[in-house]
Amino acid sequence: MSEGSYQRLWDSSHVTLQELLDKEQPLLEPVPDRERESFQYKLSSLYLLYLGLLRRLDTVYDQMVQPQKRRLLRRLLDGVAGRVLELKDELVRADLSEYHCLDKALQDLKLTPADLEVPIPRYFLLEQSIVLKERELLLMEILARIEPMYTEERFPELHRTEAIILVQRAERARQGRLRARFMQQIRKEEERDRKIREEGWHTFSQNQAATNIQKVWKGYLQRKRTQQERQVEMEFIGMLPSPTMLQGSGVISQACLTEDVRRLNQMEKEEEFQMALSRAHVSLMETEGPDIKEKMKEQIRQWFIECHSLTGRFPDYPDEAAGGSYLIFADKTPEQVRMELELQAQKSKKKEQEKNKETENKIKEVEEKKKKKKEKEDKTKKGEVDTMLKLMPSKFIPVINAGHEEYIKTWRNQQGSTHTSQNFDLETLLEEKRKQVEVHIRIQVDELMRQELKNLRLAVDREEGRPLKAPKKKSGKKMGKKKKEKDLTLNRTLDSLFEELVVHGLLKKNETVALKDYVGDCLYLGSVLNLANKLPMPSLFDIRQNVALYGVLRLGSPAIHSMAPLIRSILLVGPSGMGKKMLVKAVCTETGANLFDLSPSNLQGKYPGKTGVQMMVHIVFKVARLLQPSVIWIGNAEKNFYKKVPKEEREMDPKRIKKDLTKALQLLGPGDRVMLIGTTARPQLAELKGLCQTYERILLIPRPDYASRYVLWKHMIETQGVQVTKSLDISALAKVSDGYTPGHILQATQSVLTEQRLLQLSRRPLVASEFLGHLAKLEPVYKEEEESLKEWYFKTPLGKKRMKLNKDQFEAEEARQAKDKKRRK
Repeated sequence: MSEGSYQRLWDSSHVTLQELLDKEQPLLEPVPDRERESFQYKLSSLYLLYLGLLRRLDTVYDQMVQPQKRRLLRRLLDGVAGRVLELKDELVRADLSEYHCLDKALQDLKLTPADLEVPIPRYFLLEQSIVLKERELLLMEILARIEPMYTEERFPELHRTEAIILVQRAERARQGRLRARFMQQIRKEEERDRKIREEGWHTFSQNQAATNIQKVWKGYLQRKRTQQERQVEMEFIGMLPSPTMLQGSGVISQACLTEDVRRLNQMEKEEEFQMALSRAHVSLMETEGPDIKEKMKEQIRQWFIECHSLTGRFPDYPDEAAGGSYLIFADKTPEQVRMELELQAQKSKKKEQEKNKETENKIKEVEEKKKKKKEKEDKTKKGEVDTMLKLMPSKFIPVINAGHEEYIKTWRNQQGSTHTSQNFDLETLLEEKRKQVEVHIRIQVDELMRQELKNLRLAVDREEGRPLKAPKKKSGKKMGKKKKEKDLTLNRTLDSLFEELVVHGLLKKNETVALKDYVGDCLYLGSVLNLANKLPMPSLFDIRQNVALYGVLRLGSPAIHSMAPLIRSILLVGPSGMGKKMLVKAVCTETGANLFDLSPSNLQGKYPGKTGVQMMVHIVFKVARLLQPSVIWIGNAEKNFYKKVPKEEREMDPKRIKKDLTKALQLLGPGDRVMLIGTTARPQLAELKGLCQTYERILLIPRPDYASRYVLWKHMIETQGVQVTKSLDISALAKVSDGYTPGHILQATQSVLTEQRLLQLSRRPLVASEFLGHLAKLEPVYKEEEESLKEWYFKTPLGKKRMKLNKDQFEAEEARQAKDKKRRK
């Protein structure tokens, strides 16, 4: 695609953005609880449209070359990504579930299931590639020094004669197997010759022989023709890839090369833009700086004189924290200043009166609260109160609005021919830089004019100096203040702490796993199941989507994390083999995050005692904050909250980091891109209250459904280098493997598709029955285990709310049906 194509895509994205901003306003009005379904549908539609907009803006930002446009696109991209996260929270609040049935909205908007995929902005990794490489080299260097000390593997030594005997035995066995095969073939040939001699040769006439040859040849031709026609038909209806699609791989690789070239052009243009910025700052300070400074001084002096003529005294100079002389330049007249002074005097009188009334108001408030409590109790008893649904105020909408308005003013009506070489626009650059220069000069002018104001007071009013009143601090509640953590490692450098964590095995090298490798299909009939009063279970696609929203999008960008709804921790609950640890690695890979391992088994024998645990948790969270983004993983998370510690695990003391962990988590705030991710297969063993207080989001991962199993089998067989043919019935494999996890399917494919079997594929095609024997050896996830996990999940706070909502809806439906029956009678 050319620059003009990306510009047109940007223009169309802003048309969509304007439509979405118009749709936001009606959802801000409160809606009664009985209209929950329509509210959910509107929210779902808005969420899907924002996802599509995020995908387009990511494409444009990744390939746009012009540096000034990229800055605006970056703000818009972060704003839209943040709005997607806000809408996800709204959907959870409306659905009372982490998973949502979006199939109806998807169908009405004429979108495909691929549009449900959460796009991960490409700049997450591209912009920190240098930092990631340096960190990886440092980690590899430390591991290289440690490995010879701790992980030396010594193989058992054999005597020379023993080794020779072992090799001879293996070689004789190999020769024996070859000889047995050869003798078997000879016996088969002898048996065939014997049968021919006994039965005698069958003689054909010339016509009979010709007819037989024609039959065989025509049958072969017809079978081949039928196979070709079937292939064409399957390609036509889209069931098989066409040759043009297979040939398109070369075109795709060429497109990837052009994308890389455009990214190099971005770097060159960015360097030119930075040079121009520095030159513009110097030239503006030299040419326009003195004039701007003199104008500011004249305006401030005029303000001094006019205030003195109206009030009889010189005004107080505005404090720098309040804006300094910027308040003077806000087009305020001396009369407005006098009015402000009079209002301040009136406010001081009112404060004295209010102090006397405070005691009376407190008594009244207590009485009113009691009355309100009684009214609420009466209303809930009568059933008069309807919970209202509405969108919460957004932090990202103002950012999106500002970016949209800047696009309309600056870039919408600008011709593409103006920047054919994709250089920066000098006029807009000077306008932005002029504002920065004015701010810089204003600070200097403020210092000069404060001194001049003192001199004027001495000369005119004979005042030696008026003490400046320090701005009063707003009295806030103590609960709102953020607690400060004591730094236990003040005298230590970051490199030493980093190396200590690596040596103790708490900071590990992450395996590169893309989030798209967590394969699964979406739930197509969620809305139908809801109508039938059946609770739909999430698919693997839903799990991947939630991990992308809760983990990847938040950790990837500081701008998004600082304003998005704060989520400090996630708990992944599901049977073993469902890919929970793989999802943790995928979050680290997609965001470039460090991986800290605080699993109970990894902490055994490290940092003993209470002070040791405090020091360990402190170092981990300190390094995680300094090297953001970071993921702290706890495997078998239920062990930290055991109801009763088993005898065999008492030496491990799995509950020892429980208190320090919860305290450290509470200190994380917006902007701290650190996330705790726990994984567990047996949450029933833990105290529910402590587990739910530590982990803010709990994601249940059930065993895969038929659609996900079908996609899993196909993906895992193809990743082994095998092309799926008609002889392999994947549908049958998906039906037979009900109850098996992705880990089981991976084990079966790896055990069947060995190197020897891959070499035989040309002569013997792969068949579904080959996998059944290996599957039979594995232990599936039984329904009892899955039901126990579901029962546990519905005891969590969100699960309880969901069950209560389902119960209320069911009772309301029954009441409505009963009324309809009475009316018919």
